[in-house]
Amino acid sequence: MKILIVEDEQLLADSLGELLQSKGFEVEIVYDGESGAQYAELGVYDLLVLDVMMPKMNGYEVARQVRAHHLGTPILMLTARSGLEDRITGLNAGADYYLTKPFDTREFLACINALLRRQGTQVDELSFGNTVLDLDSATLICGNNSIRLSAKEFDIMRFLLQSGEKNLSKEAILARVWGYDSDAVENHVEVYIGILRRKLASIGSNIRIEAIRRLGYHLETQDP
Repeated sequence: MKILIVEDEQLLADSLGELLQSKGFEVEIVYDGESGAQYAELGVYDLLVLDVMMPKMNGYEVARQVRAHHLGTPILMLTARSGLEDRITGLNAGADYYLTKPFDTREFLACINALLRRQGTQVDELSFGNTVLDLDSATLICGNNSIRLSAKEFDIMRFLLQSGEKNLSKEAILARVWGYDSDAVENHVEVYIGILRRKLASIGSNIRIEAIRRLGYHLETQDP
């Protein structure tokens, strides 16, 4: 699970990042609203932790911009403002939950886990065309045929299935699967896409991973 923290109080942001990393989450941190919106709009995060009062863009503006791009990423909004009107403004902007500072780290983690559960622990498979990806076993299944995926193959295939016919840029795939700090390059994406195409063909899948120059990859189904 990948979480983006957008918080201008660097000490707080870094301590929350360390806490989440200690619980097994992958975390990235930015310290102003404008950067936060740019990162969030990549669509590669499972959850956003968003402060309200920040330079360049406040949290309400960031949340509205994220929702304007039709991204359903859960948003946990953090603020020192505890008034009813402030909470209503945050929720109307697109936040899923509103946590008032100062807060206990146990409450923070409980909110994170509740939002992630709501996001999709009920889902144990993704499907497209005649093919299913079993999320528990990282296995592609088509009829009576199946094939296991490596960790990177699984992450890329899941991202493609979640996006369906929407184009995913190579940059977005790199950020989601390898992370911003990785030395991986676009050629890594191309290699894994090639592997996935061969594995899909080997089980008789009608999924085609289509490449569009300068836009990236999306899924299509091909006629028998």
